[in-house]
Amino acid sequence: MNAAAIVERFRRHGVRCDRGLTTEEFQQIETLYGLRFPPDLRELLTLALPAGQGFPEWRNFSVNNQVRIHSRLRAPLEGILFDIRQNAFWYEGWGERPRETEAATAKAVREYACVPRLIPVYSHRYMPESPHEAGNPVFSVYQTDIIYYGANLDEYFGIEFREKEYAEMNSEQIKSITFWKDLTS
Repeated sequence: MNAAAIVERFRRHGVRCDRGLTTEEFQQIETLYGLRFPPDLRELLTLALPAGQGFPEWRNFSVNNQVRIHSRLRAPLEGILFDIRQNAFWYEGWGERPRETEAATAKAVREYACVPRLIPVYSHRYMPESPHEAGNPVFSVYQTDIIYYGANLDEYFGIEFREKEYAEMNSEQIKSITFWKDLTS
């Protein structure tokens, strides 16, 4: 990944970039939200912090912003729970679905705690926290309507900013991520 090229792409498309996050800020963020940035996302956010509508405000530690980020971190689970309650969704890897909706949602919450956590990148686009290595794909997540939106960060931002067509995505290079690969359409 070329983080500098991604930052240049941000600038070409009018995305404001603040100074990158410091080691101390990463430590505070990762402790506060219980996450660990994959190396390539960390490299990008060390070089520059994209700011504006849709980007997480990682540097803002206000209570209101903490609530917003926690909400974004929880949004994939909330979308799954919505589809369990409203659309009879059930992931077959969780075994038999309990008859009662509340029992099904409780089981889903327990099972979800074991899947790779998603970190918001922009809007409803997420990158898995694990495996903790560069080159994880980026997913577009809206309830259980989940698609790959890039095999990696560079490809994702190329597609997001329409410098590359979605159809040009190299699906053979997409890393397989436990659970999430099964939900992609």
